[in-house]
Amino acid sequence: MKKILILGGGFAGIEAAISLQKNRQFEVTVVSDRDYLFLYPISIWIPTHKKTFEQAKISLLKLQRKHRFNLSIDTIQKIDSQKQMVFGDHQNYSYDYLIVALGAHKMKPQGHEHTLSICGNPEGSMAIGKQLDELLSKGNGKIAMGFGGNPSDKSAVRGGPAFELIFNVHHYLKEKKLRENFELTFFAPMEQPGAKMGPSSLKMLDKMFNQYNIQTRIGKKIVGFAPNQIQFEDQSTLNADLIMFIPGATGHAALKDSDLPLSEANFIQIDDTCLVKGTKNVYAIGDTAAIEGPDWRAKQGHLAEAMAKIAAFNIIETEKGSSKRKGYQKHLSIICVMDTGKGAAFILRNYTKAIIIPLPIVGHWMKLGWGKYARWSKLKLIPRLPGM
Repeated sequence: MKKILILGGGFAGIEAAISLQKNRQFEVTVVSDRDYLFLYPISIWIPTHKKTFEQAKISLLKLQRKHRFNLSIDTIQKIDSQKQMVFGDHQNYSYDYLIVALGAHKMKPQGHEHTLSICGNPEGSMAIGKQLDELLSKGNGKIAMGFGGNPSDKSAVRGGPAFELIFNVHHYLKEKKLRENFELTFFAPMEQPGAKMGPSSLKMLDKMFNQYNIQTRIGKKIVGFAPNQIQFEDQSTLNADLIMFIPGATGHAALKDSDLPLSEANFIQIDDTCLVKGTKNVYAIGDTAAIEGPDWRAKQGHLAEAMAKIAAFNIIETEKGSSKRKGYQKHLSIICVMDTGKGAAFILRNYTKAIIIPLPIVGHWMKLGWGKYARWSKLKLIPRLPGM
C-alpha cells in the first residue's frame, strides 16, 4: 500500500485526506502542528462574542476517526524530496507521495509585535476580543484595523477578514450603544484596497465606510508600528488603542531549508496539476503554493479545497496508470460572503465577471449557516453539497 504524507491540518490538508480516503487504497498520514482544524472564516465573530473559540475548532482526532487517516501532531522543519523524507520535531517521515499543505507564514514588518491579527495564530482572535472588552469597559477609544500585501506576490494578501471585522466591531459597538464614543479607522498601503473584488465592490466599500462613519487611511506605505501607533512612509502616524493588522503572506519557514523550488515570495512552484515543478510525486496545495494567474487572483479556502481534490484525483489516476489529469486554473475565482454583523454581501469574481449582491439580514445568517455546514459535513454528520 502506497504511503501518502500530507503536511498541514488546515482546509487544504484535511480535504486532501478526505478525498484520498474515499478511495481506501493508500496509507494516508496527516501531520499538523495543532490538534484541530480552525474555521478562520467564522473567527471574525470571536472578538465580538458571537462565536466562541471552541466553536471555530474541529478536532482532528474526530476527523481522523471519521475518515480513517493517520494523524501525527508535529512541527515540520525540513523537506528532502530527493530522499523522499520529511523531518519533524518529534519524528521523521518517509513517503511515496507528498502533499504539502503547510499554509503560509505572515510577513513581519517592524514593530509587528504591537499589533494583533485575525488571520495569524488562531488565539489572536481571542486576544483582539480581550482588548476590545477592555476598551468597552473604559467606555471609549480608538480602533484601527487594516491589512498589507507582499510586493513579490499579488495573491499573498488577505483583506476580506479586515473589512468584515471592522464592520462587525461597528455593529457590536452600536448594539452596546457606545459607537459614538469610538473612533474607527481602516488602513492599508494600497490605493484601492479591495480592488481584487471588482469595481462594484470598491463602490460598496466606500459607501459602507461613509455610512458607518469609519475613517480611512489608505495609499500610504506602512513602515512600521510602535505601541498604539501606526507609522507611514510620509512620516505621518495613526494612533490607536487597538491595532488589528493582517500582514501579507510569505512562504512557510520550513521551506527555506527544503529542496523544493520556490517563488520570489517563497511559495512552492507548481504546475496546473498542483505537481511541484521538477518532481514526480510531490504536490503543493492551498496557501503554500505559488498561484499563477490574473492580478486579481487570491488564496482562499474554496481554492485550497479545490486544489486538494485535484491533487488527490491526480495521484489516484497516476497509480491507475491513467493519463487523466485535472488542473486548478479553471477554479481561480474570488468567492466571498462578506459579513457586516447584521447583513452581508455575496461577492464573485472570475475570468468573465465581477459581481456583488447585497444580502441584508439573510446574508449574515447564510454565513452563520456555512459555519455549521463546514463542521457537520466534514464530520460526516450531513452530506456534502456538490461543489462545496
